[in-house]
Amino acid sequence: MMRLLLLALLALCVSGCAARPTGVTFHATENPASLDDWGLFDIKDGRITPRSGLVAYELATPLFSDYAQKWRAVFVPKGMSAKYDAEKTFDFPVGTVIAKTFYYTTPAGVAPGQSSRVMKVTSASYQSGATGIDMAHSRLIETRLMVRRASGWEALPYVWNADQTEATLQRTGAEIPLEFIDGGKATRFTYAVPNVNQCAGCHATDRTRKLMPIGFKARHLNRDFPGEGGEINQIKRLAMIGYLSGAPDPAGAAHNARFDDATASVESRARAYLDINCAHCHSATGPARVSGLWLDAATTDLRKLGACKPPIAAGRGTGAHEFGLVPGHPEQSILAYRLATNDPGEMMPETGRSLTHAEGVALINQWIAGLKGSCGGNG
Repeated sequence: MMRLLLLALLALCVSGCAARPTGVTFHATENPASLDDWGLFDIKDGRITPRSGLVAYELATPLFSDYAQKWRAVFVPKGMSAKYDAEKTFDFPVGTVIAKTFYYTTPAGVAPGQSSRVMKVTSASYQSGATGIDMAHSRLIETRLMVRRASGWEALPYVWNADQTEATLQRTGAEIPLEFIDGGKATRFTYAVPNVNQCAGCHATDRTRKLMPIGFKARHLNRDFPGEGGEINQIKRLAMIGYLSGAPDPAGAAHNARFDDATASVESRARAYLDINCAHCHSATGPARVSGLWLDAATTDLRKLGACKPPIAAGRGTGAHEFGLVPGHPEQSILAYRLATNDPGEMMPETGRSLTHAEGVALINQWIAGLKGSCGGNG
């Protein structure tokens, strides 16, 4: 009996004390319980840093997620590359891992992960993410993986523990109470980590219901960002390191504006904002295509953008307004209303936020106010 007990303890130790991978490790079918088993990061000297082969990137205009900061990074297997596409998501090979870590800046003097108080930061003061995250001033919330397997893309949400030492797979999602500090104002909210089924709400971008990355399109990546080769264009960098094939000179590729770039036109900034935040659903092929409201960058018909268009299935989400978009009148436009409200039954996007993106709403209001035309009796 004693011998059997010792053997059982030994087996438990072997399985529980197995060495973590020292490099990025692709799992073709298994979904490890711990993020560590993917071998993506090192945590040492107060920083979480990428392992060799994991390349940080940023989007021209990022999708809003309750003011969370995001560290985006991608790994492509050695000797393989994604195929460039001028309009659609790049075609990545099996073995690709995309990691997006959501985190917040915390008040000074607070131990990492020990505070529910998180601070608003402007995009200009975001940590670049090129060399990782300074954990002394950050609260790590979750790391979402998109993994390219033989059967297609799969999404896996990993939630960080309070000690900021490990993230574990939470297929059913999680709810994390936080207090958001914006200047002198504090707002309590619940950060929602999506379950694996909810991922399809944004990432199933066509009729096939297959998941696809959102950000890996030329127009979202066509910008400079620090990393290998210096602060250079990201399409150029991905091609230079062998992660992307068939890419043109970035000067000839599509690009979206940064929504907060005051030197760009209001229209280009607003359209970039709607493209990244809404077009994965609201497009000719997206889940919301039946609404007839298409908000992707390629759509130029104001009617399809909602101008003087009655809603099809908005329910009480209309805010008692008649049209999706009323030129010159954001206060009468359903589009502006749904971006501004926090009511779960009315807000857009339907998932991924509990807070209102004040800067984004202000931009969309400014854009609508500048549009010419009328919808009959308004204004």
